[in-house]
Amino acid sequence: MSYRSNIVQQNLLNQFLTEHGVQLSEDVLGKLYDFADLVVDTKQFGNLISAKDSEKFLSRHIADSLVPYIYIVKEMLKSVPAGAKWADMGAGAGCPIFPLAIVMPQVEFFAVEPRHMRVEFMKYAKEKLHLDNLTVVGKRFETSGLAYLDFVSCRALSTFENDWERAQPGLKGGGKFLTLKSFNNIVHLENDPAVHIYKYALPQEEQVYALVTRGNE
Repeated sequence: MSYRSNIVQQNLLNQFLTEHGVQLSEDVLGKLYDFADLVVDTKQFGNLISAKDSEKFLSRHIADSLVPYIYIVKEMLKSVPAGAKWADMGAGAGCPIFPLAIVMPQVEFFAVEPRHMRVEFMKYAKEKLHLDNLTVVGKRFETSGLAYLDFVSCRALSTFENDWERAQPGLKGGGKFLTLKSFNNIVHLENDPAVHIYKYALPQEEQVYALVTRGNE
């Protein structure tokens, strides 16, 4: 079943967004549903997602991918300025960077991923979705040449400390690092004054998640 007709999943995603004060246009939501279908249904680039997760892609993966938009853009910065540069390390099959690029067309995004099949899928998805504000970079972040970035993000890549160490050289002064983790994996950071932690729950998921951010001084 296409996510364009999966009303249950659409309702779970929209309820999550509404609870966080976010309302997206039908066009933007439609593009998010189309991206979900591409990840779940595209087979020529290998198995991009487990069968279990393919049944809850909107409520689990799209919702999670939009947490940086909800918390950072809406609550802290109000809006990301046009022309801001945002790179995602280890972008995999495109979460969170494709959903973020869909909801923030004014931002220049870089999906950085060294695995060839994932890179080929993201290039395919970028073309299908006409995402002119997204560039797929088939390298490791350290060798990508990207620098003076406003934002660097990653999702469940390594430990917070390792991810920050990789991201920090690519950030400009005043830039921000953002990472999505299970809360259990970052609980030791709760008293670290350099980081900010935003706990959240995803629809029908039992564990607690966290968006962790750190600014580059």
